[in-house]
Amino acid sequence: MKNTCLVAIFIFFLSIVSTAQNGNFPSQVWHKGQIVTVSGQVYQGMVKYDLDNNIVQLQQNGVETFGASNVLQFEIYDEQYGGIRNFFSLPYPIAGDYETPVFFEILTEGTDIVLMCREFITTDNRGMGMYGPMAMNPLWGPPIAGVYKLAFNYYFLKDGKIQRYAQKKKELLDILGDRSDEVELYMRKNRLSHDKRGDLLRITAYYNQIR
Repeated sequence: MKNTCLVAIFIFFLSIVSTAQNGNFPSQVWHKGQIVTVSGQVYQGMVKYDLDNNIVQLQQNGVETFGASNVLQFEIYDEQYGGIRNFFSLPYPIAGDYETPVFFEILTEGTDIVLMCREFITTDNRGMGMYGPMAMNPLWGPPIAGVYKLAFNYYFLKDGKIQRYAQKKKELLDILGDRSDEVELYMRKNRLSHDKRGDLLRITAYYNQIR
């Protein structure tokens, strides 16, 4: 029985490794969606995005490629993780001080501040001991050393300025400075973390509710 369980676990992890290596991340597959250009044209079809190169592709009769400078917004229905995801092209200095159009995914927005992100694929080097966690996280994948996973850089749009967030509590409170006392109290009461995606969504939504 013990050997059977070990074999089953081994096969399970092999299938996950195969899935990751065969390119099943959201940016590597086609999604139902639409693209809105800066001229106001709307294209619907199968959409595939590449945030590294800031391009989005549309598949209809053939494949057409759009750069971030030509796109106002695009959205996809992500069947893998569920739900509609929205991306906007905004000016941002990726390297140096020169601003160029860059795609950002909008996670939550409000009157005063917007939480955004840019995903990327990296290698999961987290160790996994005999009693390590076995549960699958739909956004991060299983904690298997050496396997590719989805990761995110986070950004806040406030007062017309995009600020990259390095996931440090002091930095978060500085960004939310005018309401930092209320936000910090809310975080303590609800045991929210400054570096967890779901908690950041709640914190941003709360900030936008404070008057």
